[in-house]
Amino acid sequence: MDTALLLKNIAMHISLTGEEAAYFVSFLQHRKIKKKHFLYQEGDINKFQAFIVEGCLRSYSIDKNGFEHVLQFAPPGWWIGDMQSIITQEPGTLYIDAVDDSGVMLLFKPDLEKIYTAVPKFERFFRILAENALATCQHRLIGNLSLSAKERYENFCRLYPSLVQCLPQKQVAAYIGVTPEFLSKMLNQPAVEK
Repeated sequence: MDTALLLKNIAMHISLTGEEAAYFVSFLQHRKIKKKHFLYQEGDINKFQAFIVEGCLRSYSIDKNGFEHVLQFAPPGWWIGDMQSIITQEPGTLYIDAVDDSGVMLLFKPDLEKIYTAVPKFERFFRILAENALATCQHRLIGNLSLSAKERYENFCRLYPSLVQCLPQKQVAAYIGVTPEFLSKMLNQPAVEK
């Protein structure tokens, strides 16, 4: 599997020598995941972070009534994982599965610790990713508390422009916190002129 997309992702935040890039790449494990197959399930201990090279993954929880709540979609160029489980090494609360046939690069936690020691600038890279994820999470939480469903849908479209037309409406509805029927009705309403 080609590592160019991942190295381009890293280069947005830190500069690597050829030797440092080769060292990092040596720890990556490639995995193909078929559509609707799991990378993780609730109760699994998340031992790695995944970088999406092709396809799309999603992370979600299922409540006691059986409703899915999508936390994240991860198209190519995005990272995904159950961060609480990665950090605590306790059973996770999320499901992560493939929306489409996908290819990912896995980076296991013990290997990441080795990388931090050998190439300290990776601590900066992953700190930046964590800060961006936290800011996005905070923005989404505030939006879920204060925005209308239409505004949450518009935020979804801005965050995931490449996915708007290809995801099932059921999954988009689970992301913005409405039923698929409500989303369909909302999207079929004529635009109001101002």
